[in-house]
Amino acid sequence: MVENQKSPRSRGRPQVRSDDETRKVIILAAERQFCDLGYETANINVIAQNSGVSTKTLYRLFPTKADLFERVISLRIDEFVIEVDEENLDAMSLKAGLVRLLAAYGHLVLAADTIAIIRLVLAEAERFPQIAATFWEKAIERTNATLEQWLKRQSEAGRLVIVCPYQTAGMLRGMMAMEPQRAVMMGRVNAIDEATIITRAEICAEIFLSGTVPR
Repeated sequence: MVENQKSPRSRGRPQVRSDDETRKVIILAAERQFCDLGYETANINVIAQNSGVSTKTLYRLFPTKADLFERVISLRIDEFVIEVDEENLDAMSLKAGLVRLLAAYGHLVLAADTIAIIRLVLAEAERFPQIAATFWEKAIERTNATLEQWLKRQSEAGRLVIVCPYQTAGMLRGMMAMEPQRAVMMGRVNAIDEATIITRAEICAEIFLSGTVPR
């Protein structure tokens, strides 16, 4: 006589996300709220609900809305820094490295969500000066530093002649992004596509190098 065998039951609690994984989920949900609603209107309870966590858990990981906004900005900049890996850049020719660097910057600052965050900061900076300070430090200064360090390395190697790498990095950022950003923000175009970003990076690199390569 053969007895019916039952499949063993799983025991214990279901596997839960680590804090790092939960942070990432919360940050992405918060970014959507900030972009769609603005800083003041973004609702912590809704962010927690959309992340599948309790409000208590959210506040344990991000004690304030300002902390959460800072991480939204930092995550985007982290992705930019990874894309412009120094070792890969330094193995390229001068022009190819600069085009890669500028294109990566274009991917960051001309993305629809980044432009939405810039709109948010400009609109709410007076009421919430901490978000303007966060954006300046975590976004503008950090991306500028990445370009500045590349320029310094090329200058030290004798490949470029640059008096002030910090100011030069700022000028390169403006040349790459200011006009297309404004075109989107003022409704002249809906979005900046990949082909436009690459073409602009190539043109900017050509103009820049024509004035800085040793003669």
